[in-house]
Amino acid sequence: MTVSSMASGKPYYLSLSLYRAIWRWHFFAGLLVIPFMLNLAITGSLYLFKDEIDNTVFAYRNVVQPRSESLAPSLLTDNAKAAVPGSKALRYQSPGDPTQSAKVTVGTPDGNVLVFVDPYSGAVLGKVGEEEEFSWVVKNIHSLEYFGLAFNRIVEAVGGLALVLVITGFYLWWPRKQTGGVVTVRGTPDKRVFWRDLHAVTGAAAGALIFFLAISGMPWSGYWGDKLNTTLSGYGLGYPAQLWDDVPVSKLQTKQVLGNSGWTVENAPVPVSTPGGTPVGLDRIVASAAAAGMTSGFEVSLPAGMKGVYTAAVFPDDIAKQRTIHFDQYSGNPLVDLKFSDYGAGAKAIEFGIGVHQGQYWGLANQLAMLATCLAIILASVSAVVMWWKRRPSGRLGVPPMPQQKSVFVVFTLVILVFGIAFPLSGFAILGMLILDQLITRIPSPLQRVFS
Repeated sequence: MTVSSMASGKPYYLSLSLYRAIWRWHFFAGLLVIPFMLNLAITGSLYLFKDEIDNTVFAYRNVVQPRSESLAPSLLTDNAKAAVPGSKALRYQSPGDPTQSAKVTVGTPDGNVLVFVDPYSGAVLGKVGEEEEFSWVVKNIHSLEYFGLAFNRIVEAVGGLALVLVITGFYLWWPRKQTGGVVTVRGTPDKRVFWRDLHAVTGAAAGALIFFLAISGMPWSGYWGDKLNTTLSGYGLGYPAQLWDDVPVSKLQTKQVLGNSGWTVENAPVPVSTPGGTPVGLDRIVASAAAAGMTSGFEVSLPAGMKGVYTAAVFPDDIAKQRTIHFDQYSGNPLVDLKFSDYGAGAKAIEFGIGVHQGQYWGLANQLAMLATCLAIILASVSAVVMWWKRRPSGRLGVPPMPQQKSVFVVFTLVILVFGIAFPLSGFAILGMLILDQLITRIPSPLQRVFS
């Protein structure tokens, strides 16, 4: 607080009331999201290095000795099916480079199985349930999809609240003639001021990147992200729907046939084949995709039924090389060929954000920058809990006091709720917290003391 504001009476109380209103909402947002932010940061740190983990911890099934010539994809697929009796081949993924294994996803009554095959010898190197594979588990715990749709919606709400935390946190950190807690940390770990400063300085230093991680992760959220995808496509800013104008389509979406579909194309419709003659087979489709210039490591989904298509797709670290081609299973001709250059401006921007979010765009530098941000989230979260624990009165939550000028809190709350309109699930969480807060503060009960 500045000397001039303290001396002027009304501006001082207005400034103090605004500070308390923002502090109160910062506290509420943190109370809701810290456990989830810790999960996002820890699992996100692991997922940044999924390729490195695959090539070291799981090298026995992912890394092979390069040889002169690889076997036909159909033969590798047959070997994978033989390793899982009674299974049906669903997808084939070509090796990303000469040192990588081929991956075949097969379906069984008990679920899909991912089979790793040496592309040179045809030997099966390992197999694991698709929903037990390390990267799949980490990614789905990250989004909480591992625990069901309801938990995934929680993460979406957390993403929006993280934006509130960063914005309100910057206001609380902003220098007010104090000598510490801006870029330096005062005191020692046994003092509350140490944890307050550590929290503030960490948040300020990494706040912009934390905000970026939160906003760039939102497109993957189930509700908001799906609405954004539909809206962009509807305005010509997503995938180019006109590519499907003259192509009969099924009721399937691309994400339902691929193991990994890019954000832009996940909701795009899958075409249908025109029955006639004998299917061309997987080998020809793989050769056609490679001849078309598709980057190594692409995945091919096999046709489901007589009208099904082969879908070849790749979403590499270099987002400019993203590509999806749907092939007629009888003629082998491409029905839809979708390149990154065909995406609308909105889709390109979001794919860039997702690529940086996942540490894919600038190699190791990108990974380390995102790792540092994840570590900052962990440090900010832990220091917040310790700071709160040291500040709170015994037996109470220690909620920051309500501003003296209630109108300031009301106005700021309305601003928060307008933000909630843009991110509906976050808005519902904010509204729920507001209702609970008002009920507790207005209705006499033992909870008033606990929440004070």
